[in-house]
Amino acid sequence: MSDVAGYWDGQAATFDEAADHGLADPAVRDAWRRLLLSLVPAPPARVADLGSGTGSLAVLLAAAGHDVSGVDLAPLMVERATAKAAAAGVPARFRVGDAATPPWPPGSFDVVLARHVLWAMPDPDAALALWVGLLVPGGRLVLVEGRWWTGGGLRAAEVEALVRRHRDEVTVTPLDDPDLWGGPITDERYLVVSDR
Repeated sequence: MSDVAGYWDGQAATFDEAADHGLADPAVRDAWRRLLLSLVPAPPARVADLGSGTGSLAVLLAAAGHDVSGVDLAPLMVERATAKAAAAGVPARFRVGDAATPPWPPGSFDVVLARHVLWAMPDPDAALALWVGLLVPGGRLVLVEGRWWTGGGLRAAEVEALVRRHRDEVTVTPLDDPDLWGGPITDERYLVVSDR
């Protein structure tokens, strides 16, 4: 197991304690549901959740009737995501794999979703090239990223420039609604959407 996978395996037991990870608070869960459902086509869209963690977003989308496949590097995260989907009674599927090199053939998805993942890629540009390749023509790339108070992450302008290397159209929207995060934020969090 890689050091990165081992690190995230070590986080799996407490990962959902963060309001925006576990979505245990109904207001936070509803804010993410509203955001995500406004971004994906009508069900049943085929959605790839890259770096799916404990599966919270995948389960929300699957509960709305979407066909969701998740991949995460950490086996314990995948185990928790699989259990979460089973408990919710939704058919989201998860597998162990590297989001930098997703395990699916090109043109497999209507939507590629990644939340707080691009910044962690060793080569974000190469990862984006593969992510865009997973989409059907006219498919939608949805990235939730940030530049956090810890110093980690990427600024919106950086991600916009990266996406523009692979697609012509990019929309960046701040995500400063406290309901998404379980309270007010002081750092940069944003949504990047690209359809072509």
